[in-house]
Amino acid sequence: MKLTGIIAEYNPFHSGHEFHIKKAKELTDSGFCVVVMSGDFVQRGEPALYSKYLRTRMALCCGADLVVELPSAFAVSSAEDFAACGVSLLTALGAVDTICFGSEDGQVRPILTAASLLAEESPAFSGLLDQGLRQGLSWPQARNHALIQMAGTVPDFPLQPESLDRLLGSPNNLLGIEYCKAIIRSNSHLKPVTIKRMGQGYHDRELDQGQASASALRRLLTEGNAHTDPLSSLSSRLSAHVPPAVLSMYGTEPAVGVNDLSGLLNYTLLTMTSQEIDFSSYADVSKEMASRLRTRLLEYENWEGRIRQLKTRQYTYTRISRALLHILLGMTDQDMAQYKSAGYAPYARILGFKKDSAGLLSMIKKQSSIPLITKTADAPRILTGTSLSMLKKDIYATHIRQAILAHTYGYRCRNEYTQPVCII
Repeated sequence: MKLTGIIAEYNPFHSGHEFHIKKAKELTDSGFCVVVMSGDFVQRGEPALYSKYLRTRMALCCGADLVVELPSAFAVSSAEDFAACGVSLLTALGAVDTICFGSEDGQVRPILTAASLLAEESPAFSGLLDQGLRQGLSWPQARNHALIQMAGTVPDFPLQPESLDRLLGSPNNLLGIEYCKAIIRSNSHLKPVTIKRMGQGYHDRELDQGQASASALRRLLTEGNAHTDPLSSLSSRLSAHVPPAVLSMYGTEPAVGVNDLSGLLNYTLLTMTSQEIDFSSYADVSKEMASRLRTRLLEYENWEGRIRQLKTRQYTYTRISRALLHILLGMTDQDMAQYKSAGYAPYARILGFKKDSAGLLSMIKKQSSIPLITKTADAPRILTGTSLSMLKKDIYATHIRQAILAHTYGYRCRNEYTQPVCII
């Protein structure tokens, strides 16, 4: 029995994701698909549009057989750590053979080549990277610039500058490179497989002909009257981009946006300041960013306004948003170092599975090298130390999002100790 794995956010789930799951099974000749999915906060440093349980149900209704939560510490981290955690989790489950991800051209060889170059980190590459950072480039810009410079100057370099520029110009390709780099560095048994991405570009924000991007769908669902009248006014526009099996689920809970965190963020920053807690002790918060944040602390803004206060050429929007989210969720540099030392994914929390895939879960239980968590209340008997600390961060993150749902939208749901695993 072959198993393929996908690392995803499904923020929100759309027809392109359904295509990915079905194509992944087809290309890898797999009977089952295991999805490692971000929980209630995502890699852009924002709350997920819909809860992890609703998104799990959507995925299961559209071809996924088992959904496992990507620990929150790395779900809201850099692409490198996001990928390293996802690969570690799929590898540790033991039974998964392949990892399938989307890319612009659908060719895995150039992605693997770029990943090998980055995994090696030669002295020449490191020097060019440092040079770019000193020139004020952001870390992703400096890294891409260094690779392209090497392609143009190093004899027998395996990629040409033009093809490398195209390869590094897509977020989907970049994530694929990070997945392959994680496989190489961890000596994982996973075989990488890629499929050509369909529809709009990753960042396209307009609904147009063909499959809309997740960014466009988020915009549609968080603007105008989306909160108060989600389906009657939007279902006709969504139907071209969302699988019929999950269209009605879009109206079952409010869509949460990043500015819904604004009040909690301002309260947290004020409390930390009164307690003389150093902002720079939190993940992704540099000394310079912490200083700027302290200077403008009392210039109250919403979440996006805080990002504008801190924006510089060197810090991307997502870097700053992740930094603010790490402060809000209490994720320090020390926490992240401990979680990495524990192998990124020292447990697998099951969010949902299909009834007819029960045999899959039994097989994974036999082959997994890490504990499987199916009931939150049982976790303290199964996990200890750093592993339990990581899981508590996941629980805390979900309760933060649920507090927003209750306070802002009057929507109440089961907490992490009463919410059962999703089974369809």
